[in-house]
Amino acid sequence: MQKWGEKPYRSLDFHLRELFGEKIYKVSLNGGMTCPNRDGTLGSHGCIFCSAGGSGDFAADRTLSIREQIESQKKALQGKKPVKRYIAYFQAYTNTYAPADYLEKIFTEAITHPDIAALSIGTRPDCLGPDVLELLGRLNQIKPVWVELGLQTIHPNTARLIRRGYELSCFDQAVLQLRRLHIDVIVHTILGLPGEGTAQVLETISYLNRAGIQGIKLHLLHILKGTELAGLYKTGGCSVMTLEEYVDLILLCLEHLSPEITIHRLTGDGPKDLLLAPLWSSKKRTVLNTIHQELKIKSTWQGRLYLQESI
Repeated sequence: MQKWGEKPYRSLDFHLRELFGEKIYKVSLNGGMTCPNRDGTLGSHGCIFCSAGGSGDFAADRTLSIREQIESQKKALQGKKPVKRYIAYFQAYTNTYAPADYLEKIFTEAITHPDIAALSIGTRPDCLGPDVLELLGRLNQIKPVWVELGLQTIHPNTARLIRRGYELSCFDQAVLQLRRLHIDVIVHTILGLPGEGTAQVLETISYLNRAGIQGIKLHLLHILKGTELAGLYKTGGCSVMTLEEYVDLILLCLEHLSPEITIHRLTGDGPKDLLLAPLWSSKKRTVLNTIHQELKIKSTWQGRLYLQESI
């Protein structure tokens, strides 16, 4: 069994200690952007699972400057955790959906902060024009730049249902362009999307093994108040997994994932004031402990089945 530190998978904590030699935490920032799925370019309601916060429900106050946001997030973390350096994570909405000169201003403000070790940018693959890519390539010469792409699924029917708004080929092209710039790519997936079972999820995992990515976030489907998905859930148009079902699926995903891909997330914690279901997901520590316990009980690890299939 291959182990990464104390865990049977390549955790983000292990990766960061390997890369920087110390504990690193993320500070979530808000660049004040929107999304083509919200401003009328592609749509006006966002993806069906997306809350008004646009995935940035835990990001800092957008009325503050980037430096002020970093300092406010540092202050909140330092009261609980002994940490000296951070990753500046632009989280809310689509963080390359703005003119390149504005992006250069806010990204440079973040990456040049003395306590920032790396820059991580959450965005869509259809919002990476040549000028943005050129900027990211330059920034990557200063400190490591990571780009987080919201893929969710490889399946076109599901992508249309959730109103993702771009084709899989667009994702493939974005990964290729980013990797040419030596920028690490982290991909967001959602487990439990309407109409998708274990087979479809594992097909997405298998595809990503071949896509040349460096990290993955495995998100649980949350039903949040005020979303179109909430209406679908209330009328019986979609369901959510039990904790046991989710843990079983996570173990399968880990077993099929390449051991070279860093696991940035194994679950998610939607805002408690917005969460409709599954309510068990609000106890994030319990979910993670259950996953770790099952990995130990079943004596399994990341890449176990991937390695067997590769022989």
